[in-house]
Amino acid sequence: MALMTLLFFMCGFLATLNDILIPHLKSIFDLNYAEVMMVQFSFFSSFLLFSFPSGKLVDFIGYKKTIVVGLFIMGCGALLFLPAATVPSFPLFAAALVVLAGGVTALQVSGNPYISTLGSSRTASSRLNLTQAFNSLGSTIAPSIGGALILRAARPLNAVQHLRDATLHAYRVEQASYVKLPYLGIAVTLFLLGLLVASQKLPSVRNSSSPDHPSVPVLRLWGRRHLTLGIVAMFLYCGAEITIGSFLVNYISRPEIGGMSPRSAAAYVSIYWGGSMIGRFVGSALLRRIDTGVLVGFNAVVAACLVATSMATAGHLAMWSILLVGSFNSIMFPSLFTLGIKGMGNLTGKASGVMMSAAVGAAVIPVLQGTLADRVGIHYSFLVPAVCYLYIVFYGLEGCKPRRI
Repeated sequence: MALMTLLFFMCGFLATLNDILIPHLKSIFDLNYAEVMMVQFSFFSSFLLFSFPSGKLVDFIGYKKTIVVGLFIMGCGALLFLPAATVPSFPLFAAALVVLAGGVTALQVSGNPYISTLGSSRTASSRLNLTQAFNSLGSTIAPSIGGALILRAARPLNAVQHLRDATLHAYRVEQASYVKLPYLGIAVTLFLLGLLVASQKLPSVRNSSSPDHPSVPVLRLWGRRHLTLGIVAMFLYCGAEITIGSFLVNYISRPEIGGMSPRSAAAYVSIYWGGSMIGRFVGSALLRRIDTGVLVGFNAVVAACLVATSMATAGHLAMWSILLVGSFNSIMFPSLFTLGIKGMGNLTGKASGVMMSAAVGAAVIPVLQGTLADRVGIHYSFLVPAVCYLYIVFYGLEGCKPRRI
């Protein structure tokens, strides 16, 4: 459990660092909101592309070796940021993110069910929330560190519009170079973690495709209503959580909201993810006493109300109401995961892979909000995550109840 929490910390750190890359790359390459959200599309589409192969890899080589492979793939993806920054090229940055996220996917697909099986199924949600709390610790630290290292010399978001030819290229090279040191350090850390895990003797857990649990057709999954609806809930939740974080620096920087520099705004992103971290520690205890679905439904109601408040107001009220959403996101990912795979028996491994692939919502929803932001403005574009939370209210209170379709 201690080792797994360390790995989840790294996953959270890397995913949230994208929130700093987005305003940075938007400025460097003069992108609109829909275009720059391809950062999240590149990263989180890997959950769809690599979830099923990662599940197969777990069946073939086991949880431990899949974790090691995932860490080394993540390290290679981090190293690819160096040539991307040297050129510099937005498509190369996107390609590096795909590779990095492919490793994260392997780590998540093997790590989540592994933790679920290390103890009683009744307390699986509590264990996952505890480890995900350290995921949130990484998410909390990343914006401040990323803001200090990557945005330390950031210019206004429209600065590139006034540059031409050689001056423009020099500006892009200078600004892109600030990502090299952070991602080189990340690559070294990931390789060292891979070696650490490889050297450890971890408890063995039987895979769903072991001799006692023969392989079953994946189509049988779709007859389980709570899993099917849970896939949609996971898709929308991941999209809502990530799209809010993705827009925070740009949103808080606006004169009518926070009126501050991108670097200063980056520090407030830590509050959004820090709220999620604190909420997971609290949620880990509450889930031992409160039904998981009920707590998910309650949190989703509050999150939807906070997003609506931010849309309807301006200034510090709008800023703090959107930041507080993170506290109520806290328990949703691990709780939706365990609600979706509950009672799946020898289908648990495949159900886990399908639930993880639903994280592709974090690739799609930010692009949808970016497209809306380019048309109606960033303030009212938060209608997109608000709608997502309303569906999660339904799933937590009704849709998660196991029954056959």
